[in-house]
Amino acid sequence: MDDRKLEVLRAIVEDYVATQEPIGSKALVDRHQLGVSSATVRNDMATLEEEGYITQPHTSAGRVPTDKGYRLFVDRLSTVKPLSTAERRAIRSFLDGAVDLDDVISRTVRLLAQLTRQAAVVQYPSLTRSTVRHVELVQIAQARVLVVLITDTGRVEQRVVELPDDVDASLLGDLRARLNSLAAGHDFTSVASKLGELPNQFEPEDRPVVSGVAVTLLESLVERGDERVAVAGTANLARYGQEFETELEPLLSALEEQVVLLKLLGQATSSSPVTVRIGHENAPSGLLSTSIVTTGYGPGEQALGSMAVVGPTRMDYPGTIAAVGAVARYVSQILDAN
Repeated sequence: MDDRKLEVLRAIVEDYVATQEPIGSKALVDRHQLGVSSATVRNDMATLEEEGYITQPHTSAGRVPTDKGYRLFVDRLSTVKPLSTAERRAIRSFLDGAVDLDDVISRTVRLLAQLTRQAAVVQYPSLTRSTVRHVELVQIAQARVLVVLITDTGRVEQRVVELPDDVDASLLGDLRARLNSLAAGHDFTSVASKLGELPNQFEPEDRPVVSGVAVTLLESLVERGDERVAVAGTANLARYGQEFETELEPLLSALEEQVVLLKLLGQATSSSPVTVRIGHENAPSGLLSTSIVTTGYGPGEQALGSMAVVGPTRMDYPGTIAAVGAVARYVSQILDAN
């Protein structure tokens, strides 16, 4: 496709996103410096329609982009809409106030929904891609211990273990020290493989207690199927109700289902780049009128989780891509600093 037709398509997408009205050739010439006549623009629009990039929703109406048109528009984006100084300052000040990981995730998902005025989804950092920072054992009764696992991202897992025998403070202190020597700084997979040998390092009479704690810790290290996600901004989708046609209700239902949400987020393996799935590209989820802008986040290059914005195909792609990318980068910095 030549540059002029790309420019016409870009203008159609931008105007349709802004006005929600089908775009005619005269409007394009009036609003954009295309440097050609209305007749030339009409010819270009006819070609774009023949090739499936735009369509005419009604007789005598202007044109609107198709999924294929949005896809080409996004693929050919040379720049994304830069965030304003006020937006960048708002991101920093809002997220800097977080007190723990739960607060970081809660603030992140609300911030994304506010910035984009669409629905936002944020996955908690994946346990399998985390490392152990510290293991704490807290005696809460003679034969009951609270096992606390803290990851490098600040995620905290707590389990209460009922032990077969009473445990004294000296054994608990020794076990705590050995667990941290074995686990701290290591990824979950390597720690799990070492736990089986831990009871053999203790006297036979202490092994039932050690085994009870080790099994409970192992359960915390194993990735659960119900990975946690946070959602915000679903009410924003009501503004686009007519664009989802019959899909608004299943979309809202999907945003309540953890399994569907995790599929929407995908499996990010890198903290960049931002990816965009448009319309029929979301067919496996049944959300054909939806666009999903997704990226991974985490310290360094490895993604520990994903975040996404979900909205209609008539989306401000440059602005949404910029917002998702900026928020992900700042969350990654927070996790790296911790």
